[in-house]
Amino acid sequence: MKKPIRNIAVVAGAASAAFALTLSPATAAPSTVWTVSPNPANITAVNSGNIVLSVNGLNITCTRSTGLAMLRSATGNPAVVGSVDALAFGATGAPCTSALGPMTMTPVTPWAVLAQDHDATTGVTKGHLDRVDIKMNAGPIVFRVKGKVAYTYTNTTGRLTVTSAPGQLLVTESANGGVALPVGSSLIGTGTYLVKAAGTTTGPAIIGTHP
Repeated sequence: MKKPIRNIAVVAGAASAAFALTLSPATAAPSTVWTVSPNPANITAVNSGNIVLSVNGLNITCTRSTGLAMLRSATGNPAVVGSVDALAFGATGAPCTSALGPMTMTPVTPWAVLAQDHDATTGVTKGHLDRVDIKMNAGPIVFRVKGKVAYTYTNTTGRLTVTSAPGQLLVTESANGGVALPVGSSLIGTGTYLVKAAGTTTGPAIIGTHP
């Protein structure tokens, strides 16, 4: 009698393991419902630390950067959860700098804010800014970059970190840059912003779920 009981236990254990394996992919399903609070949220963003960029070996540093954006609840994956409506790099008396001299950076907005992944444990949302478009010039050298930029946003701190990896943001136009700034070059870099919802001292919350 003991042997059949052991066999039943083994079969039951295998069935439980198979059931757990069947369920595990569901727990890792991507978020499809995005809840922004407040909704909609008009936000301001101010850089925390320098914005550091590099294109084909040319380093660019901005000590000041500010932005205005709007976030809203949405569905889908990726989902458009808002837009960057205005963005400034540099300020009066504190221009962005480079080896070519002061660098003027003029964003062409709006950009789209897309959300793709949310970690409920850490409150971190990952996604990318799409339709990024920036005109740049230093003296007679003029070029333009377009593409997308990855970001992470943390609800508890209101910190938004943007990172452009190689191949995401490319030079699409270039004049007087010669071989130093050819079309097709990648602009890479990173920066962190402190985000606040209008009328508050804290950033909005972005929560992704998969009902």
